[in-house]
Amino acid sequence: MHANPTVVERELELRLVLSPEHCLPVPARLGYYMDDPYAVHITFHIDSGHPVHWTFARDLLVEGVFRPCGHGDVRVWPSKAEGRSVVLMALSSPDGDALLEAPSAQVSAWLERTLRAVPPGTESGRLGLDDGLADLLAR
Repeated sequence: MHANPTVVERELELRLVLSPEHCLPVPARLGYYMDDPYAVHITFHIDSGHPVHWTFARDLLVEGVFRPCGHGDVRVWPSKAEGRSVVLMALSSPDGDALLEAPSAQVSAWLERTLRAVPPGTESGRLGLDDGLADLLAR
């Protein structure tokens, strides 16, 4: 966890789904930065020694906890695995595709913290656009 009030982070273990019978544990960090209020960041610490970073819309993850959403590079949907509620994330890139499984309760608790930090509909106020525009117009 991070003491910085402008960051909401959570370490958790995801599972890389290789087949219906086989998953690999993948340590990851969820990050939410108030100066990038529309996005969530996921860093996967894979064995290569080079972490992999993904960034996508916070709204996509919020919706994906409850119902299937997304298209293209990032798709998110709720599911069950071994009787547990999970969130599945299908990520596609030129380097390959991955299906990751995250525990719903941990993802939901972290998302709730991000939504308290920056409530939906207030994100644009975090971007400093009004201040920047006022500075430009004052010149």
